[in-house]
Amino acid sequence: MMQLYPANAIEALEFNKVCDLLMQKCRTDAARERVANMRIHTHKDHAQRELQQALEYKNILTSGDHFPNDHTRNMTKELRLLAIPGGVLSGEQLLSVHQLALSIRDILLWFKKNNDLFPVLRALSDKVTYEKKIAETITAVIDETGMVRDNASRELMSIRADLGRVRNEARRVFESVLRKWNKAGYLADIGESFLNGRRTAAVLAEYKRIVKGILHGESDTQKTVFIEPEETTELNNEIFSLERAEAREIQRILAQATKDVSVYAAHLESYYHLCGVYDHIRARALLAIDMNAGMPILSQHPGINLEKAYHPLLYLYNRQHNKPTIPLNLRLDRQQRILIISGPNAGGKTVAMKTAGLLQLMVQAGLLIPAAETSEMGIFRQIMVQIGDTQSIEHELSTYSAHLQHMKHFMDFADGKTLFFIDELGSGSDPNLGGAFAEAIVEDLAHKHALGIITTHYLNLKVMAGKVRGIINGAMTFDEERLEPLYRLNIGKPGSSYTFAIAQRSGLPQSVIDRARQLTQREHFKLDKMLHQAEQQSVKLTDKEKELDKLLKENERLRKHYEEATNKEKRRHEYETLKLQNKVKKEELDYLRDTERKFKQIIHDWKKTENKQEVINAAENVLFRKKQIQANASAAKKADKTYDTVGGTPQPGDLVRHQANHQVGTLQSLRDKRAVVLIGKMPFNVNIEEWVVVRKKKQKAEK
Repeated sequence: MMQLYPANAIEALEFNKVCDLLMQKCRTDAARERVANMRIHTHKDHAQRELQQALEYKNILTSGDHFPNDHTRNMTKELRLLAIPGGVLSGEQLLSVHQLALSIRDILLWFKKNNDLFPVLRALSDKVTYEKKIAETITAVIDETGMVRDNASRELMSIRADLGRVRNEARRVFESVLRKWNKAGYLADIGESFLNGRRTAAVLAEYKRIVKGILHGESDTQKTVFIEPEETTELNNEIFSLERAEAREIQRILAQATKDVSVYAAHLESYYHLCGVYDHIRARALLAIDMNAGMPILSQHPGINLEKAYHPLLYLYNRQHNKPTIPLNLRLDRQQRILIISGPNAGGKTVAMKTAGLLQLMVQAGLLIPAAETSEMGIFRQIMVQIGDTQSIEHELSTYSAHLQHMKHFMDFADGKTLFFIDELGSGSDPNLGGAFAEAIVEDLAHKHALGIITTHYLNLKVMAGKVRGIINGAMTFDEERLEPLYRLNIGKPGSSYTFAIAQRSGLPQSVIDRARQLTQREHFKLDKMLHQAEQQSVKLTDKEKELDKLLKENERLRKHYEEATNKEKRRHEYETLKLQNKVKKEELDYLRDTERKFKQIIHDWKKTENKQEVINAAENVLFRKKQIQANASAAKKADKTYDTVGGTPQPGDLVRHQANHQVGTLQSLRDKRAVVLIGKMPFNVNIEEWVVVRKKKQKAEK
């Protein structure tokens, strides 16, 4: 299990707040208990498995499917009773056991239906078997409301039949007595009541000695008394006796059912445990959906490579208030082990540091994180944190003394599998001496190969990052024109503290600001000014990069659109070509089938007819049809040289051309679809739909 220092490291990185959100997603006490005792794993396989579980459940939820883990009742009491010899479950408790068993049955059937789509979730239930005898035993004696069935035993069926008969008789007699007393004027306004489990009549006090029965009580005003008529006393006694017999039989049935079910106590224990595990995974998946979280690449080696990462709590807050959240890109590995973050106050240094620490804890606890899936997270064995005021009144330590004690622990126990976070290293002491101690501490942590993030305003630490191997600078950007932080981390160069810009933004008098500049050491001011200028140039370059990136994306979109259009046109041409080829093949096939049919007819006619010449002529017509087709093609070529196709509706006097044999004639008359066409000097009665309007081409003038 991961080592955390100090004891409040969880609170310092706000992991406890994430756990509170997770707790709210749980539906079962078993899942809440798992959240309360959540482990932060130091083995890659354990963290990987839990991350994949959450990812698979998230995929189920986002796909709109329903995972049948619907049993949410706390079953610890029922399971304890099953383990106690002679323990008896009530009907309602047995019904809960029945629902638990059915829930497991539905889960196993769901996995069977979905094959191996969710292998990691399914692996949790591989060793669980559904015992249908549990449900059969309970449903035999308990109905869907948790009541014992009438037919649970012959004795109970007989008792309830007698009980129903006697109750009906008692009701009939009581209502008869009630009508008689009401007619006599003995009854009060309320008529009747129940006292001590007995049905009584509300009689006016002055008539209590007149009516016969058992007095069970009187009203507060003593004007009304409640009397059980003597006619129903015996019947009520019989009802009471039958009810006690019924209760005894029900108790016997429940005891026997509990005994029969207790045989499967171990199975039910595993069922309840499995439902709690799935509910815990469901809660992690729901939280991941809220945070827009995914699963990063996991590595056994210590390291952090965050891409487009967000602080989950800040992301949820900003989304609720319709505010944007700036993503974080950050990398720590063996080559760049320690990141020195500088920049203005309230510029996001601590948030960037907490984001890295919180996401690392979440990953090793099996929680999906709000970062790009290309992010890669390693496994650390210990995390050390020093964030906020460490002053201890109890131990009479100043802020700086407490700070140094923490640093001593860091240097004593840090190693290559340690991730540390130090906020404002060296603060609380003389700037020169504090800066020197801070530099020495960073050198020691670097030599121990520990990975971590340090925020600071010390210039010597910014300079140190460019000299010592494994230490890099990072800066939180600041927009000086608008005098506001941009909350964006730039890796590779230090940042200015923007002391004077922030002072100006705060409204300090200009004379005070100018005097402060005069009092500032020349070299110190010059270096900060250089950092300031470099950072502003970086901000401008970042804006230009965004503009260029926008143009490149637009260009890429247009290129894809062009490729899609080109491919679409290409597919259309291919389709038309294939369609034409299919048409030609179909025509050839139809021709061959027609020829085959005609030859069969010719053979049949040859055998039966005596006029062989007529059969030979028919065969010649079939065999030499190809010549006719060639002749038609030649006529079409000749007609194309002489005439242009005009189209349109033919009118008398128009030149028309036959679409099959390409003969050209003059349309003389037209009536519906029939027409008379003059070809040469011969008129022909034709179907006008087979003809098209043409006109004679103009001959070129001879030179």
